[in-house]
Amino acid sequence: MAAAVRAAAVALLSVVVLCGAGLRRSQAIGVNWGTQLSHPLPASTVVRLLRDNGFDKVKLFDAEDAILGALRGSGIQVMVGIPNDMLADLAAGGKAAEDWVAKNVSGHVRDGVDIRYVAVGNEPFLETFNGTYLKTTFPAMQNIQAALVKAGLADKVKVTVPLNADVYQSPTGKPSDGDFRADIHGLMLTIVQFLASTGAPFVANVYPFISLYADPNFPLDYAFFQGSSSPVVDGGVTYQNTFDANHDTLVAALRRNGFGNVSVVVGEVGWPTDGDANANLDYARRFNQGFLTHIASGQGTPLRPGPVDAYLFSLIDEDRKSIQPGNFERHWGIFNYDGTPKYALSLAGGNGSTLKPARGVRYLEKRWCVLKPSADLADQKVGDSVSYACGLADCTALGYRTSCGGLDAKGNVSYAFNSYYQTMDQDARACDFKGLATTTSVDPTAGTCRFIVEIDVGGAAAISSARGVAGGVASVLAALVLMSSMLL
Repeated sequence: MAAAVRAAAVALLSVVVLCGAGLRRSQAIGVNWGTQLSHPLPASTVVRLLRDNGFDKVKLFDAEDAILGALRGSGIQVMVGIPNDMLADLAAGGKAAEDWVAKNVSGHVRDGVDIRYVAVGNEPFLETFNGTYLKTTFPAMQNIQAALVKAGLADKVKVTVPLNADVYQSPTGKPSDGDFRADIHGLMLTIVQFLASTGAPFVANVYPFISLYADPNFPLDYAFFQGSSSPVVDGGVTYQNTFDANHDTLVAALRRNGFGNVSVVVGEVGWPTDGDANANLDYARRFNQGFLTHIASGQGTPLRPGPVDAYLFSLIDEDRKSIQPGNFERHWGIFNYDGTPKYALSLAGGNGSTLKPARGVRYLEKRWCVLKPSADLADQKVGDSVSYACGLADCTALGYRTSCGGLDAKGNVSYAFNSYYQTMDQDARACDFKGLATTTSVDPTAGTCRFIVEIDVGGAAAISSARGVAGGVASVLAALVLMSSMLL
C-alpha cells in the first residue's frame, strides 16, 4: 500500500510540474550541467536555477545520485551520461550494464526523474584519443540498450553517444558533400543504424569557437549569426554562418548513407568568456543570443528545416576542468561559479526575460589574499609561490587579452594568491606564501578582472595537490610569462 501511495504521489507531482513547465515555455532549450568545480553549488540550488530560467532539458556527464535526486519531479528532461573510462567495463558484459541501469536509471525513473537519454561516452572518437574507445563504445551502447529492454524502459529511455563534429567532414567544404570520417566510416554506419533502429537521435557537439581558435584565418563574422562577408555557396544555398553549415554537413552525411530520417540533437553549443583573446563576454553574448534567436525562429537549417533540439554549453564555469585544449575550457558557463549571470541572455530568442541568478547562495567572508606591498618581485619565492598557487587553483584568467590581462606584475601575483586562498576556503594558512601575502577586506577587483570570494560549501571543498597539479600547468605558465614580461 505504501509503495502504491508513493507511486501515485510521484505521478501526480510529475503531472503538476510538467504542466507548469509547459506554461513556462513552448520552445524547449537544454543546457549542459558539468560538475568539475572545487566549490559546486548545492544540486537543489542548481535545479531551482534551471527552473527559474525556463530550461526544459539538462544534459549530465555522469550519474550522480545527489543531482538526479534533486531533479526528481522537476519536469526537466534528463540526458544522463556515462564517462569514457567506464566504456570498457560496460562493453565486456551485460551484467555490468544491467547493474548500471538498475542503479542510475531504473530507480530514479521510479522516483520521478524524467530520464530520456543515456549518453554512452562523451566524444569517444576524438582523433586526439588515438582510437582508445573505438572497440568499446558500440558494444557498451548495445549492452546498455539490452539492459534498458530488460528493465522495461527502452520505449522511454533512448541510448545515444555524443560525438564531436570531427566525426563528419566535407572534402570540398560544401555541406552537401558531407560524409563520415574515412577512418571510422564503417563504425559510424553501424552506430547510425543502431540509432535508427531504436529511434534514438544522433547527438553532435558543434563549436564555431573552436574553428576560430584553431585557425587564425577563420572569418570571425562567419562564427556568428548576423551574416558573413565570407559565406559558403553550396549550389542554390548560401550559408551565412558556420553552425548551419556544420549541422548540414552532418545531415548530408546521414542522407548520403541512407539515414536521412535520423533526428539530430545538438549536444553542446556555446562560446567561452575567458582564457583566450576570442573568449570574452561580448563574443559569448553575441554568439549565444544569436544562436537562441536563430533556433527560436523555428526555421532550422537549409537541409533540416524546423525546430532545432539543442543543449547550450554550459551552465556554470568549472574551475577543475582540464585545460589541455586551452585555458578557455574553464569558462564556458553562461553563469559564473556562484550562479550569477555573466551577461544578459534571453532564452526565448530576445523576446523574453533575461537570465536570473541562483537564489540563496552563501559566500565566505568578504576577504581576499594579496601580495604584501613590501614584497620584492625579484625574490625567487614569488615565482615559486605563484607556481604553487596556480598548480592548485584556477589562474586561467591571467593571459594575453583575457579578463585579467591588464593587471601589472603585482596584480598577477595577488590574483594567483587569492585564487588559491579562496579554493582553500579562506584558511589562514593558505594566505602566507612564505611571508609574502596578507589578507585584506578591500576588494582588489580591477576593471574586468574579478577577484572572487568563494561560495560557502561547508569547508568540504579543499583540493588535494594530486588533483590540481596537472590542471594548473598552463595556468602557471600564463602567470609566470606575464610576470616575466612585465618585469623586463
